[in-house]
Amino acid sequence: QVQLVESGGGLVQAGGSLRLSCAASGGTFSPFSMAWFAQAPGKAREFVAAIRWRNDMTYYANYVKGRFTISRDNAKNTVYLQMSRLKPEDTAVYYCAAADRGNSMGEVTGWEYDYHHWGQGTQVTVSS
Repeated sequence: QVQLVESGGGLVQAGGSLRLSCAASGGTFSPFSMAWFAQAPGKAREFVAAIRWRNDMTYYANYVKGRFTISRDNAKNTVYLQMSRLKPEDTAVYYCAAADRGNSMGEVTGWEYDYHHWGQGTQVTVSS
């Protein structure tokens, strides 16, 4: 059973940076893709970024393009989210997720129901 553990969250001032990590454990880990989602207070969980494990193709929500970077370390079974130029509206619990397979068309998606394993989340708070 795959387990995902996030770390790296915290309190940062607007304009600052944080790097989130998500370490996977439990058996042979070879996901189709991994992603980060964010859930702000009172809001639905939304897609932030994803990476296809086989070829490192990356996908971003429009509101983080140019500010956030998703990457992975295959040897460590770890995915990262480098967040820069943070804004107060980026405040949320950030969740790591892994998909065992693509959607019905074999694609990476930003739909949370296409992801099969989830971490417990890490809080990111951006002060103004």
